[in-house]
Parts: sequence; C-alpha cells; structure tokens
Amino acid sequence: MTDFNEDRLLPVDPTARAIARDLYASVRELPIISPHGHVDAGMLRRDDAWTDPTQLLITSDHYVTRLLHAGGVTYESLGLDAGRSPGIEGWRTFVDHWPSFAGTASGYWIEQTLRAVFGIEESLSSENGDAVYARIAQRLADPSFAPRALFDAFGIEALATTDDPLDDLGDHAALAADPSFGGRVMPTFRPDRYLDPEGADFEEAVTALTARAGATTFAAYLEALRARREHFIAHGAVSADHGVAELLTTDLADDAPAFFDRALRGNLSPYESQLFRGHMLLEMGRMSARDGLVMTIHPGVRRNHHTAAYERFGADRGHDIPLATRFTDELRPLLQEVGLVPGMHIVLFAVDETTYSREIAPLAGFYPSVFIGAPWWFLDAPDAGMRFREAVTETAGFTRNSGFIDDTRAFLSIPVRHDMSRRLDAAFLARLVVQGRVRPEAAFRIIHDQVDAQPRKVFKL
Repeated sequence: MTDFNEDRLLPVDPTARAIARDLYASVRELPIISPHGHVDAGMLRRDDAWTDPTQLLITSDHYVTRLLHAGGVTYESLGLDAGRSPGIEGWRTFVDHWPSFAGTASGYWIEQTLRAVFGIEESLSSENGDAVYARIAQRLADPSFAPRALFDAFGIEALATTDDPLDDLGDHAALAADPSFGGRVMPTFRPDRYLDPEGADFEEAVTALTARAGATTFAAYLEALRARREHFIAHGAVSADHGVAELLTTDLADDAPAFFDRALRGNLSPYESQLFRGHMLLEMGRMSARDGLVMTIHPGVRRNHHTAAYERFGADRGHDIPLATRFTDELRPLLQEVGLVPGMHIVLFAVDETTYSREIAPLAGFYPSVFIGAPWWFLDAPDAGMRFREAVTETAGFTRNSGFIDDTRAFLSIPVRHDMSRRLDAAFLARLVVQGRVRPEAAFRIIHDQVDAQPRKVFKL
C-alpha cells in the first residue's frame, strides 16, 4: 500500500485519487516561482548558516507563537521581549504544546518541513523532542543546509522579497552581480508607512522620503514615490504591494495637497485619514498603470490587535486579526480609471472568504487587469485552499488567478507550501475530470499553467 503521506491532500475516492496522482506527479518537480513573500534578501547574500532550531522554526514564526500564546505560553518565556532565543527550553515548550497544532495549517507546515527538509518521519513528542532538536541542529551545521544551498535544493527559480521604499536594495544588487548565485531575487515596493497619516512614524517617513527634493509639498511627495519606484524597477522589481485594513479608493482631486499638509501636522480626523489613504491607493494605481509594476492589494487585517502586546513585543507577533472586507464599490474609482488600461495588472487578496465568489471572482471575470490572489495568511491552508478553488473557478475559471503565492517569512516552508498547492490543484482537477467537467488532457495543461505560466504572466516575469 502507498504510504499515507504520499497521498496527502489527494481525494479519498480511488478513481479520483489515481487521476490526481498522475496530475501531481507531472508538476511535482517543476521549479518554484515565488512572486510575493517576505524572506530577507540579506540572508541569501550573507549565506550564514542557521544554528538555532528554535529561532528558525518556532519563535520567528508568528503563525506558531500565536497558538502557543493562546495555550498559555508567555512571550517572555519565548524571548520575544528581549530579542533572544530560549534555545532548547523553548523547543521543549513547543513540543509540550504540539497536540494543540493538530489539524492546523501551522501543524501541517511544521510536520511537512521536518519530513521534507530534515528527513524526520516520526511525530513529535516529549519522548523524542530533544533528539529531534539535536538532529535538526546537526543538519543545520552541514554546508548543504546553508541558505543558498537550500535555495538551489528547493528548486526556487524566482523569489520576491518585500522592501521599504527607501531601502538601497544593496543586497539585491549584490546577489544579481554574484556569479556564484544563479537564482533571481526581486524586491517588492511596499509603501504603506508612507501613505498612512495614522501611522506612528508617518511624518518622519515622509520627511525622509522627500529629503532630496528639499521640500515636503504634495507634488514633491508624489515625485519622490515615483523616483523610488524607478529605483526598485532598476533592481528587478515587478510589483508594488499594498497592505490596508479598510479597503478604499477615492479621488480627492484638488483637495489632495491640503489633506497632505494637514496630515503632516497630525491634523486629520480618522475619516479624513481614511480618505487620504484611499486617494493614495488610487495614486499608486495610476503609477502602476504608467510604470508597469503589478499592483497587489492585501486588505482586511487589523494589525496589532492587542495594544499592550504590540508596545512591548513589537509587530508580527500573532495578534493580527481579519476583518470583513468589501471590494466592489471600494475599488470602483480605481477600476474606472485604470481597470481597462492595457498591461495593468491588479492582484486582489482576501482573508474574508465570503468575498471570493461574491466580489473578487466577478471583478476578475470582467476587468482584464484584475487577477484573483491565492488564499492568503489565515487562508493559506488545505481546506481553505480547496474552498477557494470552489468559490472562484465557476465564475472566473483558472486563467484569472495569480497562481500560488506562498507569502511567507519561513524560508524552510517554501517548498512544502508550494507542494500543498500542487496537491490541492491535482485533487480539484481530478474531481472535475471524474465529473466530466474538464477533459483529462486539459487538466494536465491547467495544472502546469498554475505552477508555471500563470504566475509568470500575472507578475510579468
């Protein structure tokens, strides 16, 4: 009998499973294209070996620390208040709480990472936790587990990072110029802190952005953003990413300069700040229509939900919570203006599942510029991934989505995340073949396109 793990996520029905196995086998070894993520380019430039399994797999992953915190583990005990790793003691704490991860996406990622990357087949337990830690530490000391070696071993062809507009992108330039590194690492323009008047450092960020212009006028502000986008494009960027809580696009027209001046003085009401963010998202769309950067929009998350935890431990600690999100009217001003511009690409992501079939798929089914982003954050999980396919395919088909986006900081999880997506696509297509809704030869073409041609097309690679 085939090992259970070899058929993970594939259909239970024997007929569909056989078809899914063939579909998955045809794409299993294809290169990984990762056009949106959060891996540090400096890690690859320095190529320093990892030495601490706990920091690598546990305390740096807010998917993991949030569930530990929910189970009563304090962030202090994980060293998150002092920027230190608790080492093997933190690993033991994680192993003690391992049953809490059963059935979760985090549990799946970790188990498959241990299996696929480190060759650890047995389930974690208090009896074997220390031995597993020692095995991981031993493997990390091997030169074949250095970041660049794993980049090659994982079969990564292209990897996008996420970067501040004022980053000099020196790490990207060094990688591009290094003949010993054959991969493609692309920066992504992420201007959120420069567009949000309610951000803690908005005035400081804008002042730094416009410093070369010698003025902080609205015109200088827009020109500085355009110039930084050009800098990113010159270093290989293909997209600009926008993370907003409440999605809105609006045109303040001649009132925009006055809003900007008041924003710098901290003089906008919450509603006016929302209008300014909406105007600047429209401005970002206008710039993408001109310079060709793909516009990705990640809305609908209330970041740093617990204020005291944020103030003590900082951002990305696991208390970012999804919001209900709407797209249809909120994006209309943007789509009215640039939605039909040739070459404009807008990728819409959601953590509100109700929007997929109601709004995002219908938008992508009309506007040639709109593509459906892969399930993101809380939804990049096996069951949610299958629900996503069911929600959007009947309305928009397969050609209107982005291809898989791993959107991860956890470098070691990249191959297992892409493997999950390929398995889910194989399972979904096998069902359509059995039901007579897609011909077998079409299913093979579709799954290859989802892994390769679709992300290349959407992100202009």
